[in-house]
Formats: sequence, C-alpha cells, structure tokens
Amino acid sequence: MNKSEFKNKIKTLIKQVYSKVNTSSTESDEIDLDNPSTVSLDNTRFPVLSKFPTLQDALVKLLTSQFDLFLKDIEWVAPRPTTFRIILGNDQIFYLIYTDRTWISKVEGKKYYLLNLSEEQNCIESIARILSYGAKEVVKEETSTDPTPEASPDAPALETPPTEEIPV
Repeated sequence: MNKSEFKNKIKTLIKQVYSKVNTSSTESDEIDLDNPSTVSLDNTRFPVLSKFPTLQDALVKLLTSQFDLFLKDIEWVAPRPTTFRIILGNDQIFYLIYTDRTWISKVEGKKYYLLNLSEEQNCIESIARILSYGAKEVVKEETSTDPTPEASPDAPALETPPTEEIPV
C-alpha cells in the first residue's frame, strides 16, 4: 500500500465516521477534508458554533482551544445585536455580543471591547475569576410540616425548663 492509497482509505473512513455523527443534518454528506474548519465534532455539542464561526474564534481567544471543557451551554439570546449567553461549567454566565468591528464581552455587568488588547486581557481575568467561584449553592427547602425540629443523634438533647410548684 502506497502513500496515496493510504490517504484515500483514511478519507473514506473519516467520511463514514463523520456521517454517523452528523445524521441529523440536512446538509449533503460531502465533506471537504482539505479544509479542516469544516470537520468539527464540537458542532454536535454546540450546534450554534456551526451557524456563527466567528463565535468559536472569540471563545478560543478568551478560553483557549479547549473551551468546551469549561462550558455547559451556548445560548443564542438576541438576533440584533447578535448576543450569546455563555453558560460556564459552574453555572456562572457571561455574554458575547457581536458588532461590526469586534466582539463585546459582558462579564458581571462590565463590558469589554475585545478589539483592545488591554480590555481583552481584563476580560480573560474576569472570566477566570468567575470560573474560580465554583458551583452555585443549592438551597434545600424543608418539606416537613411538623413545627418541632427533629434532633439529630449528634446534637445535644433539648432540656425542658423546670416547673415550679405554686402553693395553693
């Protein structure tokens, strides 16, 4: 088997695997393997990235090429200006807004214009800060209708106040 036969065999295998992954797509099964940007398995987890390719570039700029490890979901929030809600793995959010010249990131209420290098660095630091917050706390609601609290086995027993006898 020579080099060209090996390349052709790999291309056919990739087409077979990729067509199984992308079965819900209505597009044709033609895949341009010479252009690596058309073959992306991230599109199945975040389908909005296939509609907005510059969004992926902005995410790579802010979170590195392994951004999918830190994201839970990407939601398209508004059509004009095109706005995306980026939900991080710890349920914290930030927004990316597309303008004609640049992306604007809105993190914790502060806007960063990603065209400026200093603001881009500040945005990256803000995202790193909200990633370090950890997961949001889940508040447990009491479902008991009994007004008396149950004593746990580790808790000290409640003392009853002594009653005084009144002479009659």
